[in-house]
Amino acid sequence: MAQVKVFGYADKISVKPGEVIQFHVNADGASAAEAHLVRLIHGDEHPDGPGFVEELVECAANGVWKVEKQYTQVGSFLEVADPERRLAVDGSLTLCAFIHPLLPKAGIRQCLIGRWDNYRNHGFCLGINEAGRLEFWVGRGDEVERVQAEVPLQEQMWYFVAATLDARTGQATLYQEGVGNRYNSLLGKVAPLDYRSHVSEIFRFRQKNLPETPFLMAGSRDWHEKRGHFVSQLFCGKIDRCGLFDRPLRRDELDEIRNGHRPPSQGMVAYWDTTDGYTDRGIGDVVTDIGPFHLNAKGYNRPVRAQTGWNWNGFNDCFRLAPEEYGGIEFHADALIDCNWEATKSLRLPETLRSGVYAMRLRAGNGKGLGEEHIVFFVRPKAPTGRIAFFAPTASYLAYANEHLSFDAQTIQPVTGMTPILADVDIEIYRNEEFGLSTYDHSADGQGVCYSSYRRPIVNMRPKHRISSLNVPWGLAADLSAIAWLEHMKYDYDVLTDEDLHRDGSAALAPYRCVITGTHSAYYSERMLDATEDYISAGGRFVHLGANGLDTCVAFRDDEPWVMECRRFGPSWKPWEARPGEYYMAANGEKGGAWRARARAPQKVVGTGFISDGFGTSRPYRRMPDSYHRTVSWITKGIEGEMLGDLGLVYGGAASLALDRYDLTLGTPPHTKIIASSGGHTDNYIVNPEVIHYHYQGLAGSYDYRVRADMTYFTAPKNGGVFSAGSIAFGQSLPARKFNNGISRLLANVVNAFVQPGPLPGGIWVNEEKQWK
Repeated sequence: MAQVKVFGYADKISVKPGEVIQFHVNADGASAAEAHLVRLIHGDEHPDGPGFVEELVECAANGVWKVEKQYTQVGSFLEVADPERRLAVDGSLTLCAFIHPLLPKAGIRQCLIGRWDNYRNHGFCLGINEAGRLEFWVGRGDEVERVQAEVPLQEQMWYFVAATLDARTGQATLYQEGVGNRYNSLLGKVAPLDYRSHVSEIFRFRQKNLPETPFLMAGSRDWHEKRGHFVSQLFCGKIDRCGLFDRPLRRDELDEIRNGHRPPSQGMVAYWDTTDGYTDRGIGDVVTDIGPFHLNAKGYNRPVRAQTGWNWNGFNDCFRLAPEEYGGIEFHADALIDCNWEATKSLRLPETLRSGVYAMRLRAGNGKGLGEEHIVFFVRPKAPTGRIAFFAPTASYLAYANEHLSFDAQTIQPVTGMTPILADVDIEIYRNEEFGLSTYDHSADGQGVCYSSYRRPIVNMRPKHRISSLNVPWGLAADLSAIAWLEHMKYDYDVLTDEDLHRDGSAALAPYRCVITGTHSAYYSERMLDATEDYISAGGRFVHLGANGLDTCVAFRDDEPWVMECRRFGPSWKPWEARPGEYYMAANGEKGGAWRARARAPQKVVGTGFISDGFGTSRPYRRMPDSYHRTVSWITKGIEGEMLGDLGLVYGGAASLALDRYDLTLGTPPHTKIIASSGGHTDNYIVNPEVIHYHYQGLAGSYDYRVRADMTYFTAPKNGGVFSAGSIAFGQSLPARKFNNGISRLLANVVNAFVQPGPLPGGIWVNEEKQWK
């Protein structure tokens, strides 16, 4: 009997009561699943905490759902809308393109440009064969004619390639010339390799085009009896300006294109200018055809733009400065932005549904293991209902979505100091390409993944999930400890997401006296960062409940808010690094990397910033002298002794995983008080490379005084205030000992003060408070 598996996703991550949400479900080994709407309260099943807690919610969608196997188109490519079939050239032709292969010897055929039906062997295509050589082929159904280059293509090298066919004589030619310069390719001039190939063959027959075959770049049309049409023979690499002509171009004409001159207009059917459309705020997925018929191409699964092209000369590092040098569009055979599954069920949420963290729980088969699914979404209020907003860091959930670190990251065990503990679901994430990759992963061709989306099952955004490399809850599962604490303390609160903050700005936060973040709010767009800073400076009260927050710049497009872009580079912890010249995001033109590199260190907004991470052990905090000062002594009221946080659901303490530190040189407000600090961390905790210029012995927990979590507080204008916990594990200490512990008591002191009207205890903004009101 086949193992029962059920997975799904929702079309929205944030929704209001009364709005419609769609659920997309795939099932293996089952045709029905029991569905029930639940409100999530706590996820971690650690025996020292409250365990998994969910609340059943009545709704119209509860009951048995019909479920089925669904299929996903994986891989990025371009498709041309050609209703008049102008690209179905039946006679003489020329195909040409600048290409930069990443995995030429993949062992499978890769299509570059053409109108080819891989299942029925009809049409024509210029591509790369199984041996890694350039090849041109035509088919008529029963036979395929091919001509291949004499030398294989080298990976990460720029070429100009072309194929011509003279229908009168049957002569087919291949044109392959290297166009690498000192900057644009992996190898330099000193490597004695042969990049050139010019080959000619006589074809016995001409191509036969099927009417329904699409013209594609980076893939070909295929068919399967269960899934129907799809795209296969996917290309890994970049394609720059490319075209189709209805005559065989001469050698000198191809030389002119190779040298950067405008292609001839005679016989031009289409020529896609991949540099057209750039603005200072990025570029979209449409590739402009400057030919006579304006047959624009559209990207599928977000081919990566803002990438250097064949003529990049290293002088400019951003497409805004030299868009003509950024024609490279990068394709990956394992890219995934949207599963595009059929909707299994639509639900109009009850009008009276309270704000919170929700999931549609599905159970198929025996409802255990991979037969149980929670499709998570967040319900924001129609209008604010409480004084507190919990701010779910959904951008960080996207950054880690379906990460493969335990399997593919060679450094993960040296970094964590532990062996991954794998569950069935971790193996399922890894072997199922239809779940896609995270921004912590590499594509199969070796390049870092810069896009992530929630229109696919995010299997590690589930309430019970534990990150296998660390064996602790991470992301949503960790943040539910804060939700459980809010429930236990009986606070009235609403739930918002990063998507809401990015869309609405500070207006999303303004109605609330107190905003509480998740445990790891690392990934921030500029709108989000502006909104957070504006909220605090306008009198808002902000609890940064974790560490490594407000750290990395990301981007979203307004038309597709479910897709996040992240480009990594610079002296920071990072799983991969963008290539030179590719640091700026296609979604909005902003520079990627750490916010600190753009003079907006998190210390400037929340008082602390990332200094170290480590795993396997946690440490408690010790109260610092500032905590006894009359202006802040209320924060530790009711806490006995100097130590706190010596228990928790993460390695038994409150200070671990990632640590933040007070640093006046990076913008910590000068009147900030250090309430408590951790210390005595193991040498698994290493100093963040952003703060050092030379590596030397001793940059670790038992040697370097900077390796610590600083718990801080400062007052802000107009009676605002900011409390920062300084550790990711802080939030997961809240439920320990049935919420009866020093960390829980301290946070309650802060939140109780923050939600009250009037001046903060020990504050100096009495006159400002009157003005604010």
